[in-house]
Amino acid sequence: MDLDPEGIFRDDSDEDEDNLHEREANKEMVVYLIDASPKMFTTATAAQSDEKQETHFRTIVNCITQSLKTQIIGRSHDEVAICFFNTKEKKNLQELAGVYVYNVTEREPLDRPDARLIKEFSCIEDSFMSNIGSRYAITSGSRENTVYNALWVAQALLRKGSAKTVSKRILIFTNEDDPFGGITGAVKTDMIRTTIQRAKDAQDLGLSIELLPLSRPDEDFNMSLFYADLIGLEGHEIVQYVPSAGEKLEDMTDQLRKRMMKKRKVKTLSFAIIDDVCIEVNTYALIRPTVPGTVTWLDSISNLPLKAERSFICNDTGALIQDPHMRFQLYNDKVVKFSVRELSDVKRVSSHHLRLLGFKPLDCLKDYHNLRPSTFIYPSDEQIFGSTRVFVALHSSMLRLGRFALAFYGNPTRPQLVALVAQEEVSSSGGQDEPPGMHLIYLPYSDDVRYPEEVHLTSGDAPRATDEQIKKASNLLRRIDLKNFSVSQFANPGLQKHYGILEALALGEDEMPDIKDETLPDEEGLARPGVVKAIEEFKASVFGENYDQEEAEAAAGKAGTSKKRKAITDAASQKNAAYDWADLADNGKLKDMTVMDLKSYLTAHGLPVSGKKDALISRILTHLGK
Repeated sequence: MDLDPEGIFRDDSDEDEDNLHEREANKEMVVYLIDASPKMFTTATAAQSDEKQETHFRTIVNCITQSLKTQIIGRSHDEVAICFFNTKEKKNLQELAGVYVYNVTEREPLDRPDARLIKEFSCIEDSFMSNIGSRYAITSGSRENTVYNALWVAQALLRKGSAKTVSKRILIFTNEDDPFGGITGAVKTDMIRTTIQRAKDAQDLGLSIELLPLSRPDEDFNMSLFYADLIGLEGHEIVQYVPSAGEKLEDMTDQLRKRMMKKRKVKTLSFAIIDDVCIEVNTYALIRPTVPGTVTWLDSISNLPLKAERSFICNDTGALIQDPHMRFQLYNDKVVKFSVRELSDVKRVSSHHLRLLGFKPLDCLKDYHNLRPSTFIYPSDEQIFGSTRVFVALHSSMLRLGRFALAFYGNPTRPQLVALVAQEEVSSSGGQDEPPGMHLIYLPYSDDVRYPEEVHLTSGDAPRATDEQIKKASNLLRRIDLKNFSVSQFANPGLQKHYGILEALALGEDEMPDIKDETLPDEEGLARPGVVKAIEEFKASVFGENYDQEEAEAAAGKAGTSKKRKAITDAASQKNAAYDWADLADNGKLKDMTVMDLKSYLTAHGLPVSGKKDALISRILTHLGK
């Protein structure tokens, strides 16, 4: 199958049976374990005023609510369960005390987030105490271990699906760093041991356990008391965990509404090095334009999506015409027949997807040669063993010699020249930043190149900047330099507004969520004294010291001209109102009017006033429809 360059940018909603399995492989199942002990209902920050302070419980509810909203847009096929522990009521399939499964009924799979779940969960705090209740379950004299019970219930909820194809996560939210602090002795030791063993059993089954701790106003969360052993942290990881978890919690609350594109293979290509050497490479789309999505037509009765089908009906018999297996072409009054396969072979430009033509220095490749976002390629040994060795040899040599590979891309509908540019692996302390591989860059033909007009800046007629102007411009550039700029920092405001409107409609909200347009200039930053001074100095060096005054005078002149024009129009309207122009036109008396009277009508109606008297009368009659 040939690779369509435009096809790599198709929307994920346009799925076929093949990538349905890929979607399942990228699926994520999450269980949110929320501590519901009385400590979670204390204020999250120190009281600074008489206003009602937000509790830790409310913080977590807001965080999960926002995450569910984003999940509907980004990963709608993922499944979630919300589970509270340290509760008075119990609701779980195992009948374990102190654990309440909120949104999954017995023996049912996990939920996919929807508007009903979000609306109900967002206001759960108002009725939580009366319907579910909160308590300290792990107390002296009690053998109840709600942390153990919660992990057991979460593991049972994630029983469906293989850990090899489905990502399974348990997220624990709590502000209690020592859940067994109320008990002592052998009972405490035994409870800690069994709970940690339960967590290890879950991790051995492929379940990921993450903790998102919340620190109370009077003390920081101490990981080393219990949870470091639960999730398997050691040494310096314990110190760094709480700050990184705090950032993760903020990211969950502030995350963008966007579709999450999992890294996945687009197509597999055969890459012919020479006639006797052919390797296999996989292609990946690194950039994919995101659009709101196509319009879906629904049936007015069932509300199900409509599927468009096209059929050909015989004009004589009314029978359904099947798709013919043969095609024909008239040539010299003869009918030449082709099978579908023969027609495909005729159109085929090359027997391989990619064919190497040669190598050129990297400085021969210009920035403007890139016609569209490049495709990333990486070797694969699935069908052709040894592809990785050949690819690595080429990749290393191209990096060492500073060259790129010129290749022919044999697409039957759009044959193209492409450049293969090797990318070296970039790693940091956090892991791999950029993988090794090659970028497939689509090159233009000579027919596609457009040349700009010749401009010679060295000629005497060309404008030249003075040294002072260049100095002021350099100062301005330094003042408004964007620190740590990254394209990924900016979200599409139109797309965010689109998702915000859908969210408000789905949840029945009266007001649309606030959408922050990050593409707007930073007004606060531009108003800093140093920046304002740099801008004014640059303007003065280019336009002169009195530029603002001249600009104000020009604006005043325009305003004066506008007022004068309005006064003339008002006077013409008053003079025009004194005559019944329709009656004058019907009786043929327009020719008796003066030129000034005729022009007053035209001016009042915004019509041209140029020409002789006959032209003015004709223009008035046309306007009156005579």
